[in-house]
Amino acid sequence: MPAAGAVAVAAALALAGCSSGGSSSSASSPAPSASSSGSSSGSGTKPASSAPAPSGNQLQDAYQKVIADVLPSVVQITTGDSLGSGIVYDDKGDIVTNAHVVGSATTFTVTLANSTTSLAASLVGSYPDSDLAVIRLSSPPSGLKPAAFGDSGKVELGQITLAMGSPLGLSSSVTQGIVSATGRTVSEPRGGGSPGATIGNMVQTSAAINPGNSGGALVNLDSQVIGINTLAATEPEANGAAAPGIGFAIPASTITNIADQLIKQGKVTNSGRAALGITARTSFNQQFQPAGAVIVAVSPGGAAASAGLQAGDVITRIGDTQVDSLNALTTTLAALTPGSKVTVTYTRDGASKTADVTLGTLETP
Repeated sequence: MPAAGAVAVAAALALAGCSSGGSSSSASSPAPSASSSGSSSGSGTKPASSAPAPSGNQLQDAYQKVIADVLPSVVQITTGDSLGSGIVYDDKGDIVTNAHVVGSATTFTVTLANSTTSLAASLVGSYPDSDLAVIRLSSPPSGLKPAAFGDSGKVELGQITLAMGSPLGLSSSVTQGIVSATGRTVSEPRGGGSPGATIGNMVQTSAAINPGNSGGALVNLDSQVIGINTLAATEPEANGAAAPGIGFAIPASTITNIADQLIKQGKVTNSGRAALGITARTSFNQQFQPAGAVIVAVSPGGAAASAGLQAGDVITRIGDTQVDSLNALTTTLAALTPGSKVTVTYTRDGASKTADVTLGTLETP
């Protein structure tokens, strides 16, 4: 089955490999207890400054409410002999998932949460550059429950998260963790149905994300989807073994932007991704080591052309970030937004030069 993509974790978050990671416990297990703070005084009353912490039962109740609210919106998607997950997007039967879950298929079988009935679905559109796709149920059942999507800008470190999906084909599974980081730029490994996309602004979570979780929901305690489970990490020094507690989800703002376009027009016309307007490849020095990204062609009227960059120029830095390969250039641009102004350092005829560039928008097929 198309596994949740994987990233290899090294000192600088080097990205490669294909496995799953995360060590969060199942949400069906007893939730961690939070005991009340403060001690009793001699009269049997607490000091006025002490506030009781939520009890373990309160936290467990919160988990169970979120699961009851959102799990009915999380589905299992079967593509041939492969499995993945998806999220009900609207009451018309549109389901959003990862592009690497749908792969090259155009027809699918969908199973709703807590159901054994198979429903037919077909492809609405796929956008591999952001690893997102939308499929549509042929005959949406009554009572279909769309998920509520949260505000990506309000996602903060430490927030409790629940990951919902079908890991290893175990439908309607839930794991718990926290938001470990925001704003991560991650490159997926290519292959196994994964398009090898480089995605910016991802949410890092400690909730377990395993093969089959791809396309499922990462949810906050307000019962809002804050991301789509997409990647899990591996450790390159451990022969690709799972790196516990490191998973990544595409943020809600990216999901809704891409899904809305796919549903309305069947394709993406505004990617929301920054671009220089060039075709490039990795440049190598005389020691055959990667040394930059050489421009092969410049799009007329694009950001690079407007700044005077030419074919043959070798880009070595974007702002303060070193660029030693095409992958490094792609990763750097993925973390930026269209309209941003950056200084591009490049070499031309052996001389180092700079150009101030206003980034454009990545063109879509």
